[in-house]
Amino acid sequence: MTGWTTLVQAETLADALERHDLAIVDCRFSLADTDAGERAHAQSHVPGALYAHLDRDLSDHRKQGQGRHPWPDAGDFTAVLGKWGITAQTQVVAYDDGEGAYAARLWFLLRALGHERVAVLDGGWTRWLALGLPVETQIRSPQPVDYEASFDESMLLDATQVQAHLDAGGLLVDARGAERFRGEVEPLDRVAGHVPGAQNRPYPLNLSDGRFKSREDLAEEFQRLLQGRDPREMVAMCGSGVTACHHLLAMAHAGLPGAKLFAGSWSGWISDPSRPVATGTA
Repeated sequence: MTGWTTLVQAETLADALERHDLAIVDCRFSLADTDAGERAHAQSHVPGALYAHLDRDLSDHRKQGQGRHPWPDAGDFTAVLGKWGITAQTQVVAYDDGEGAYAARLWFLLRALGHERVAVLDGGWTRWLALGLPVETQIRSPQPVDYEASFDESMLLDATQVQAHLDAGGLLVDARGAERFRGEVEPLDRVAGHVPGAQNRPYPLNLSDGRFKSREDLAEEFQRLLQGRDPREMVAMCGSGVTACHHLLAMAHAGLPGAKLFAGSWSGWISDPSRPVATGTA
């Protein structure tokens, strides 16, 4: 069976639940209550799904100055994958109960390892339930395996590299809401505003009625944003390197792969008070 590499529909996944090469990962999470997703998983989840905690499994909070959700080291992340029974050949499907941003973080972590067979469940848990598809409460314990890989560091930029990218005329796209980008509100970080030179495209623009827009629509919208640039010349950012992954997934689904991630994003940028801050639309 051909692997799923960007999105998979609920109906398709439901027909494949018995596949032995399949690992489903529940990425539900709430910044307001960081244990809410795990509690929800214990109550009900897609059959066979494991649980990924954004703070514990998909970030490394031992790191300082790299944002609210620091990118993990490859050895730590592959140990988590091994604990989940995921090998380099496993077809992984990630989901959450929102707009796909937390699931997209796992998607991009795996893609940065070179793992191609990973997709996000389009419409997530919400659509799964709406369709009346099966759920379970059992917490499964997979057989641990070894997973050895390293991140492609060219896909990840730090603040110094982002400034150099901008100085060279590169495109930096901030996935946060317009009000946060303009510096009018800031519910999470100590400084409001954006990186000077960045452009704003809130990540929910990738969606329509809770699902990703068509490949054609996304391609048209991102090509307009790229203005003739190669997708590899774009860097995505957000508040902490999570919702920016939604753009990377949307672009890959639209046939425009190769954009990079500012891993520390806004919270990493402002960790050094000497870095400039812009407000307003530009």
